[in-house]
Amino acid sequence: MDKTLILQSLGEAKKAHLKWVQRAKLLIEGLAIDESAIPLNSTDCAFGKWFYSEGQKLNALGNMGCLSDIEKAHFTLHDEYMQIFKIYFSDNERTFFSKIFNSKKKINEKDKEIAKGHFMKLQAASDEVLEHIGRLERRLNAISQSSFDANMSGI
Repeated sequence: MDKTLILQSLGEAKKAHLKWVQRAKLLIEGLAIDESAIPLNSTDCAFGKWFYSEGQKLNALGNMGCLSDIEKAHFTLHDEYMQIFKIYFSDNERTFFSKIFNSKKKINEKDKEIAKGHFMKLQAASDEVLEHIGRLERRLNAISQSSFDANMSGI
């Protein structure tokens, strides 16, 4: 396992996370976003797929508490998005044609405000994820390649 490749894949996962958050923001701002473009489950988004595969291998380095911090904030982010999803895509109140064409339902102002509140919490959780990713990147950069190789050799 090469440290440079790990850092590159972490960078790609971070970019995917930022795109996911941007799509959620566009949904809140009223743009038509396909509900499948913003995965609900924390293991289904591109960042989650990286985190629960390659990212978990980093536990072999030891003292990687930032991984559990990332996971906790990432769960919170998806929990908040679940609340937004229920507002925009719940089948209650969706018309027959909106279900056929997979479009979101009409949202009243009260629900928009509630969704914005959830998005603020989602954004705060995203900021926390990014902060912990930064810690992870700094830790990885601080580890020598030989130490990295020694710890990751069994993986």
